[in-house]
Amino acid sequence: MADDKFPGWHGTTILAVRRGGEVVVAGDGQVSLGQTVIKGTARKVRRLSPGGKDVVCGFAGSTADAFTLLERLEKKLEAAPGQLARACVDLAKDWRMDKYLRNLEAMLIVTDGTALFVITGAGDVLEPEHDIAAIGSGGNFALAAARGLMETDLPAEAVARKAMAIAADICVYTNGNLTVERITA
Repeated sequence: MADDKFPGWHGTTILAVRRGGEVVVAGDGQVSLGQTVIKGTARKVRRLSPGGKDVVCGFAGSTADAFTLLERLEKKLEAAPGQLARACVDLAKDWRMDKYLRNLEAMLIVTDGTALFVITGAGDVLEPEHDIAAIGSGGNFALAAARGLMETDLPAEAVARKAMAIAADICVYTNGNLTVERITA
């Protein structure tokens, strides 16, 4: 997709920080096509409530692909209420093995306030170290900033907001228009 005829879509930084009995998921609002910002206010962090249990999800990659995956995750959680790890593993298995799903280009961060996972199309369900997860174009910048900020006494939301601001200052595919969702254990 990233050639002269059709430059690749870029944009999205999603960061999750777990601290003090809560998880905060923050996502920027930028969507870029090549060197052009197409939209600066996209919402890439969502709260789902399958079976009455809240789950917060952030996504990077194709929006349509991410919504397909979020719908599948919601169905998995309805089938196994309160079992986020099982639902994530089942989604990753389907994503890896299903002929249609295998072509989806997105990554997810999901949390129920206790567990925190990164789900990839390669079949990975990762529990991040250091209580921080990040994906997307500016994910590594946000991750590094959050790791440094975890040395302070800042609460989870302040760490997430400051780390995202640092990522937005460095990554041209990340902006400061944040959507922030907080969930407690």
